Amino acid sequence: MSLAQEMFAIAPAMGKANLSASQLKLLSGKARWIFRVGEAGFPTIPTILITRAAWDALQAERTRKDTKLRTHWVASLFKLVDKDGKAPLLVVRTSAATLNAGLMPAKTGIPAPAHSEDSVDPSRPLARAIKNAFDSYGFGQGWTARPDEDRGKQIVLIQASAEGEIEQFLTRNSTTGVLGPSPIDGAPLPRLPESIGALVALVDAKAGRHMVCTVSIQRGKVTFLSARPSQVTAAAELEAAVDRVNRKVWSAQNAVSRVDPTRLTQLLHPRLSSAESAIPIATGLGVSPGAASGAIVFNPEDAARLRARGKHCILVLNETGPADIEGMKAATGILTARGGMSSHAGVIARITGKPCVAGVRTLSVDTGEMICRIGDREFRTGDRLTIDGSDGSVYVGMLPLAQPHIGGAIGTLLGWSDTNRTIAVRTNAETVDSAMTALSFGAEGIGLARSEHMFFSPERMVALRRMILSENEDDRLRAVNGLVGFQTGDYSALFSAMKGLPVTVRLFDPPLHEFLPRTNEDIEETAASLGLAVRALRLRLDRIAEVNPMLGHRGVRLAITYPEILQMQMQAIMAGARAASETQSEPVAVEVMVPFVSTASEVAWVRQRAMDIVENSGLLRSGRATFSFGTMLELPRACLRAGDIANIADFISFGTNDLTQTTFGISRDDAPTFLAAYQRKGVYERDPFVTIDEKGVGEMISIAIERGRAANPRLKIGICGEHAGDPASLRFFAGLGVDYVSCSPYRVPVARLTLAQAMLK
Repeated sequence: MSLAQEMFAIAPAMGKANLSASQLKLLSGKARWIFRVGEAGFPTIPTILITRAAWDALQAERTRKDTKLRTHWVASLFKLVDKDGKAPLLVVRTSAATLNAGLMPAKTGIPAPAHSEDSVDPSRPLARAIKNAFDSYGFGQGWTARPDEDRGKQIVLIQASAEGEIEQFLTRNSTTGVLGPSPIDGAPLPRLPESIGALVALVDAKAGRHMVCTVSIQRGKVTFLSARPSQVTAAAELEAAVDRVNRKVWSAQNAVSRVDPTRLTQLLHPRLSSAESAIPIATGLGVSPGAASGAIVFNPEDAARLRARGKHCILVLNETGPADIEGMKAATGILTARGGMSSHAGVIARITGKPCVAGVRTLSVDTGEMICRIGDREFRTGDRLTIDGSDGSVYVGMLPLAQPHIGGAIGTLLGWSDTNRTIAVRTNAETVDSAMTALSFGAEGIGLARSEHMFFSPERMVALRRMILSENEDDRLRAVNGLVGFQTGDYSALFSAMKGLPVTVRLFDPPLHEFLPRTNEDIEETAASLGLAVRALRLRLDRIAEVNPMLGHRGVRLAITYPEILQMQMQAIMAGARAASETQSEPVAVEVMVPFVSTASEVAWVRQRAMDIVENSGLLRSGRATFSFGTMLELPRACLRAGDIANIADFISFGTNDLTQTTFGISRDDAPTFLAAYQRKGVYERDPFVTIDEKGVGEMISIAIERGRAANPRLKIGICGEHAGDPASLRFFAGLGVDYVSCSPYRVPVARLTLAQAMLK
């Protein structure tokens, strides 16, 4: 395309614009909407467009005698002149694809150039305004780092001045999504002629989003001047999408493809209603969305106590561990000094739907003194804080919260999305409450029930610690038998809640140190509950301590070294399935997954013993239950030997949290201390614990799927790490042909929509 073609009318005063395909590609921001409205035949202010490349060429031409481009430029300016032949006053506007506060505001009341030289002379009003408009693109946009051709495609609009009253309005209500016109920011809606309804419908159909329209009104006649997108709530955006389908402006597939999945989480959690004037005292990582206010507590017991009284509280800790889960459930929100997106705090908060801010570097907690410091401020039990788990902000006091307006639009949209989706969406849950939440969001089963998470009540923790600390097999067997009853009831309730949908139970996978007492007080209480001397307990703790427990005695290694643990779990699972099968007509769909394997021989060893217990139960012969055995791939060696493993497994599921740790050699809990610097310096483009590393971890997964399916074409494949709730990661997984993903309950809607969109592309 020649430079002469980069100065053209998008809404001529007379006739219609006739743009080439190359010229259409230049339209961005306001220019696109001006052209579309004029093209549809609605009265539109005369407008021409010029690119930076064409403007620079006009300036270069001033040093030469050649004036071919200027002749074309002047001819373009004449497209702003109506049939009366009178040159109008002019308006110069920027027109960028994204809103930027640094861009020059519209410059109005510019006299038309008297001579052709004036039209390009920066000392004259029109050319000066155009130059200033192009110069303003440098603010905050980083154009100097972009290729010259991108910079050259920046555009400026020159319009005829409008006569009459200038008015602005929204095409749709910013809260409800109802088709407008609607007022902007609560201002009164101006008096508008009835014909405005046609313009509103037109702009809404063309843009497919909330728009701020600027028009002139003279003697009841409306003339369109420009439009720009407006940021509105996710609820309003969703309601508008469904309404467009009902009005037959969009198809259901259009609606599914055009809603941002990441915004759905805003519909499921409280949010700050007026944080604009509040200044955060600290900022960390928003690891679980939503906002929460409450009194500070420093231990699970106080959180449970306040919850019982109907009070809101924020659990504040340096970091959370398994022993804190009951307190995390009781708290309204969680605040930690350490940890990242896939830390214990982040994972549990998302499962339970609690807002959580982690990795606040200016926070330090002294649980003994029951105080914390955030920066140079000190807080005690009962002081009030507000946290925003969406952006990681921490505020002093109780800020007002708003409950989202949901309506039925989210259910309608997700129903449409399911018609396009072939990959199932399950949930990570081990309690009936979490399972029911996930089912209400459309989960199609449980892809990860962490069995060790069922032991965090005080009496169960005592029994579990007795098992871990047993000196010999007989003692351990007696301790294990005491746990069967607990687990049987848990599994029965979980299977019953899922009503025949698959439930994947992950066998024990705790680094044992997470369940052992740490503080002096905790050690003394544990010794008393187990009937041991404190000194004897300390000696046992020293004997089983590990230097690197995350790569130590955990997962399948526990099942092999302590087969009585495996026996207890399998007996409890089958007893729970039997109990559930007696109260429902649907067969119980049991899936057992052995974690942290590295060799096929480990899988074979566990499978043989697990299947003996399953077959002895008689449930499979009765038809009241189905059973599948699989493994969780979290280690690079397991991925590389997936073909061997697939020969003895019905399914494999990738634990992407640990697989990312073991592939990168990075602890996910320690990563936040340096990953932020890596991202700032461009060493890592993204946090690999948030969005899957496609070139490394992703290739491991791809290799495992290819080798696994080659060995066992019937192999079912799932993803059950936290990446299964991240849209960018989900799009990658969709291309690998997995059968299901499993994510936290509150991420189920995000996964449903994202996977449907992936199928449409």
